[in-house]
Amino acid sequence: MCANFRPSSREALSAFPLAPPDFAYGEAYPGSIVPVVTTFAPRLWVPATFGLVPAWAKDARIQRSTYNARSETVGEKPSFRSAWTRGQLCIIPAAAIFEPCYESGRAVRWRVERIDGKPMGIAGIWERRLHGDGRPSWSMAMLTINADDEPLFQRFHKPGDEKRAVVILPDEAWGDWLRCKSAVAAQALLQPFDAAALVACPDPR
Repeated sequence: MCANFRPSSREALSAFPLAPPDFAYGEAYPGSIVPVVTTFAPRLWVPATFGLVPAWAKDARIQRSTYNARSETVGEKPSFRSAWTRGQLCIIPAAAIFEPCYESGRAVRWRVERIDGKPMGIAGIWERRLHGDGRPSWSMAMLTINADDEPLFQRFHKPGDEKRAVVILPDEAWGDWLRCKSAVAAQALLQPFDAAALVACPDPR
């Protein structure tokens, strides 16, 4: 699960063969604007809100409950089914993600990031709406997998709760993710990231 993250900076994203984002963004919570690259616009960072807004939704406040999509049921849940079955995949670049750790007996915010400092490419799904003037409005959700046996992410969230982790794509899989032609191919890429390549530490507010 992830409800709070820090998107990669413009400077970090300038290393990719895309023009850096031309819009403002900062630390993200559900409803925040963040850069993503999508199957619809694979050569462009687009501004998407953190929390998927399905076509049938009447109220954008649905984003409070649609920022993460469980990989096991993403093709079944009404909020996510259309984006998943249409192959609307995206990558969300993150410098760090934040999770609550209860090992001290209370919730302490921890920061997770790559040891090498590179962007974490988080697998996601997207939706796109057009306003009356033709302007697009993008939204996204991060995909999650079970982390009960994952050495790092099993440390987070309340004792007794199922442990979940966002899907961090290996660098070499970014293109494969955006080129997926079927749900089966996409599911095959929803795997745990190498915990040895990540570092975590307390980062209370």
